[in-house]
Amino acid sequence: MLAIRLVPGPDRPDTLVLPVQPGGPDRPAALVPTAPPPGDEVRAEATALLPVARLTGEAGEVREHLRPGGTPARLVLLGVGAGDEPDWRRAGAALARAGKDETRITVALPPGGAVALRGLVEGLLLGSYRFRMTEAGGAPALAEVDVVVDDPDGLAAVLATARTTAEMTRLARDLTNTPSSVKNPEWFAGQVAAAAADHPDLHLRVREPEELAAEGFGGILAVGGGSASGPRLVELDWRPADARTHVVLVGKGITFDTGGISIKPVPAMKLMRKDMAGAAAVISATLGAAALRLPVRVTTLAPLAENMVSGAAFRPGDVIRHYGGTTSETTNSDAEGRLVLADALAYAVRELKPDLLVDLATLTGANAVALGKRHGALYSDNDQLAADLLAAIEAAGERAWRMPLPADYVEYLGSDIADLHSSPDRGAGSVVAALFLREFTGDLRDRWVHVDMSAPSWSDDVHAELTKGATGWGVRGLLRWLATLR
Repeated sequence: MLAIRLVPGPDRPDTLVLPVQPGGPDRPAALVPTAPPPGDEVRAEATALLPVARLTGEAGEVREHLRPGGTPARLVLLGVGAGDEPDWRRAGAALARAGKDETRITVALPPGGAVALRGLVEGLLLGSYRFRMTEAGGAPALAEVDVVVDDPDGLAAVLATARTTAEMTRLARDLTNTPSSVKNPEWFAGQVAAAAADHPDLHLRVREPEELAAEGFGGILAVGGGSASGPRLVELDWRPADARTHVVLVGKGITFDTGGISIKPVPAMKLMRKDMAGAAAVISATLGAAALRLPVRVTTLAPLAENMVSGAAFRPGDVIRHYGGTTSETTNSDAEGRLVLADALAYAVRELKPDLLVDLATLTGANAVALGKRHGALYSDNDQLAADLLAAIEAAGERAWRMPLPADYVEYLGSDIADLHSSPDRGAGSVVAALFLREFTGDLRDRWVHVDMSAPSWSDDVHAELTKGATGWGVRGLLRWLATLR
């Protein structure tokens, strides 16, 4: 991973990056004033290059100019758009990709620079991410970035926050990208244990199949029953002494989803290693909260199972008894995520009694049908809670859209043989799944948020700070939101 340090001035850099802002109808793109400014010769040369290089200043534009025998030997002009955090994030990602053949670069920031620094650092670290299980092709050469700011000590906390946020997002990407030939519930729980060991203040409990059976986690056991790799329930707890608010985060953790007996077609099954992206996000956010020592108690529940086809798999038409006793009829074993989440939500309400309850899940394909590939679908009966979380998600550079919970759709959940029908075939797939989950939130119903993030958990191409593959969606938004709680 890139080493990033704050410096008060450039130390005869080989490669100097200068930010460029857009012009207007009557003025060309221009260099952004930096602190300290580049030398007169470099500034004049860069200014003269702007029209020749046809820079507009749009965020993510990169132009390199060689200066043989000069210092710096390379001058890079970097478009930073409006200069807000998203544009700096986009610029940082573009710079990481453009500089892959460099070893070390120096980037000059404007005075103050907190917004620019956070965006740049997150962009650099997320844009340079890559996941490979082979050494073929080698790693990018870029290893060090010096960031020139006017107050290195004063901005150290901003750098630490940005670095931690990006590192936790990269962890979520790693967990999600890992093939399911490696990643089963036991492996995932082991990865959490290894990461949590770096934070002695974290409390970890992993329930294995025998404990799940003894305590009545029927949904997790049903979904995981068809696999040779038994299910788990990970409970990770960050308890700062000064916390006044307790948040429980729940993340769907299906380490591979065949669809069970309601088996998926091959095209729909190819990427089902990503079906635990919700669990990866909430675990990583909790580790981030501990690393940043946020003054809010965070308990994460990650129900982990592998939904496989075998003689032990649960069947369409089965009735499942969830934690706490509620029963559900399921006629589609490919609607398994809500079954494991129901157990975790019921446990959180009955035993943990938090102030706020949030779940993230790669739950339905209907999410992408409604909102496309880059938005999560957010559901809540609490207007303020929904607005606060949406604002944090947006500020973090992620996207979500609030969806309705229509009262008249609740009747779709009716069953002749159980308390609820978990997978009624009545349309509105993402909405009905959310309504089903709400039935397990008890007296926290008005303090609960569900986010269906199946679509934005994976990117099919490179876009801004996203790389192809797992996005780590949710980590950045959750950390922003948790940082606002007291």
